[in-house]
Amino acid sequence: SAAAPRPWKLFGAMCLLRLPRITQPLEKVEEEMAALMEQIELEKSHYSDHEMRKLEEEEQLQRKKESLYDEDEARGKVILAQDLEEKWEQKFQQFKAAPRITDADKSNDRTSLNRKLDSNLMLLVKQKIGNQDLWLLPQVEWQPGETLRSTAERAMATFLGDHIQAKVLGNAPYGIYKYKFPKAIRTENNVGAKVFFFKAFLQSSDLSQAELKADCLWVTKKELGDYLNSEYLKKVNRFLLD
Repeated sequence: SAAAPRPWKLFGAMCLLRLPRITQPLEKVEEEMAALMEQIELEKSHYSDHEMRKLEEEEQLQRKKESLYDEDEARGKVILAQDLEEKWEQKFQQFKAAPRITDADKSNDRTSLNRKLDSNLMLLVKQKIGNQDLWLLPQVEWQPGETLRSTAERAMATFLGDHIQAKVLGNAPYGIYKYKFPKAIRTENNVGAKVFFFKAFLQSSDLSQAELKADCLWVTKKELGDYLNSEYLKKVNRFLLD
């Protein structure tokens, strides 16, 4: 027998996130708290092996000054703790941290993954909905026999190819967006669509093997409002952490 008509079309959508690569700058109160905890830690800590060695060498040096120093004690000790510290200090001074602000940040290139390194980035793709080109999470229509999760995974592969490495979180959707079709095309058996959102973490920052099938953007939660419909955005914001 023929399957009963479904008044609502079902879609699976994937919220693909690139997690932060660096920590966010500390707020003033966080810096003060960190400094306080560091001071408490220092006051309550025991001497390390290096500090014990340094104290021992200082004691030996003092005994040498007092002519109580045994030359045999120093035998085999070529590098003093103080020498090590000076060497470490030189190495530290040569170290240069990578910049927090990337070239993509400076040019506001939202197609690049190498931006906003201290924030989550979410993938948006441009899709044809009716006669409109809209920015959305990657989505495709559910096919009989599929789970909604596999539909969302297929949506991700549809726009990025099969080489994408991502970890999908759970089998249940994180949210749902429901809308009715325009009255001109709405019928009793074709009322509207329900979009089920799933979430995944991008496992690789190298998308050179990805087969991009549409215009793509990587945006922060704050930037979503520049692209998404307001009602759609409300549903996405409910499960998206900043």
